[in-house]
Amino acid sequence: MSEPEILLDARLELGEGPAWHARTQTLYWVDITGKQLHSLKAEHRTLEVDDYIGSVAPCKDGSLVAAIGRRLCRVDPETGAVTTLATPDEPTTNRFNDGKCDPAGRFLAGTMDLAHRSPSGSLYSLEPGGGLTRLLDGIRISNGLAWSPDHATMYYIDTPTREVKAFDYDVETGELAFRRVAIRVPKKLGSPDGMTSDTDGLLWIGMWRGASVTRWDPKSGQLLEQIPVPALNVTSVAFGGGDMQVLYITTARQGVDEAALRKYPHSGAVFQLQTSVVGMPTFEFGG
Repeated sequence: MSEPEILLDARLELGEGPAWHARTQTLYWVDITGKQLHSLKAEHRTLEVDDYIGSVAPCKDGSLVAAIGRRLCRVDPETGAVTTLATPDEPTTNRFNDGKCDPAGRFLAGTMDLAHRSPSGSLYSLEPGGGLTRLLDGIRISNGLAWSPDHATMYYIDTPTREVKAFDYDVETGELAFRRVAIRVPKKLGSPDGMTSDTDGLLWIGMWRGASVTRWDPKSGQLLEQIPVPALNVTSVAFGGGDMQVLYITTARQGVDEAALRKYPHSGAVFQLQTSVVGMPTFEFGG
């Protein structure tokens, strides 16, 4: 496997949530605290939003669905116009964080305490028709989401637990069942952040303060590979490219002091890694 290469030295404060839209061959990502939505196709474009933007996903109609502040919204990628779809009852000290669409076109996104202390966050599921369901609560930092190749298992990360939870997932109803721990992440690796899966059923996880992407077998809980990334805070990953074999990697400058920045001067860049596996797609919002 090759080494990660810089795709864009964007110097993102809190780069997160890469999402590959296969139909338009466009890569999207966010800078949460920078309040920016980024896209890259023929050129790099930036849209400013009015609040922290935790995550974004493509919609079947060409728009985007996004988690902004404490709202779930539709965004026009050309004009930046934002329309609120749902506003759950959340504490004013919370914001949305990571989010992703499931194989049936629902948008799942989780909230977190701005201070990273209180387990006041929840994981929500937004139906294409507009219905909103709280799937989980008692969350501190809602992060990575991924599905198995047969769509029957959902994987989920609440970062401070240092665990990847697995759930039986009913694609027809969006319901979760049989919660269990699939992976326990040792502290020496960093903290588990954003996540994706490949068509072999393996999980790829960005490691906050771990300067790496890790690859795991969720059936055994075993670490298979640790891939160094020249940025201290690796936040998330998504497969894309014409053959779905390119792993896109977002990183952050947040929390990187001067000494660490000298060691990792490209913190905040977006990287790409050519792999030998085929990744799972970024699913579209069905609304």
